[in-house]
Amino acid sequence: MNSYASCLEKQQKLSALFASYATPDARYQKIIELGRTLPPYPPHLMTPDHIVSGCQSIVYLASTLENGRIQFQIHSEALISAGLAALLLAIYNDETPEAVLKCPPAFLDQLGIHASLTPGRSNGLSSMYLRMKQEALKYLLRTS
Repeated sequence: MNSYASCLEKQQKLSALFASYATPDARYQKIIELGRTLPPYPPHLMTPDHIVSGCQSIVYLASTLENGRIQFQIHSEALISAGLAALLLAIYNDETPEAVLKCPPAFLDQLGIHASLTPGRSNGLSSMYLRMKQEALKYLLRTS
């Protein structure tokens, strides 16, 4: 079993969920719905160093490493950004740093999510994933 099997499994589950939404508009609405389910983000972490650069709206991302697994916290006031953050959170929360780095979010392209986003939103999604990878790398460097 590889070090990121659970990450791949989470992606398969999300792919199955989104496959039931036939149109890009229906997928878009589901993304917004997921954004509304994000856990509350601690106000004390709404600081400039937690802002994800490259997003159209302000997105905050913080992480901790607990028992070798990354716990992400993410927040955006913009519904679509929050939804995109929720997708990444569903995949990468509670994964090892290695899994975050080695398991790209391939399901996004398989479902045409990037294609249904404006270029700015698509760039923001990529920026959120890049920030998650940077956080993972930070933890790997600390433990090596």
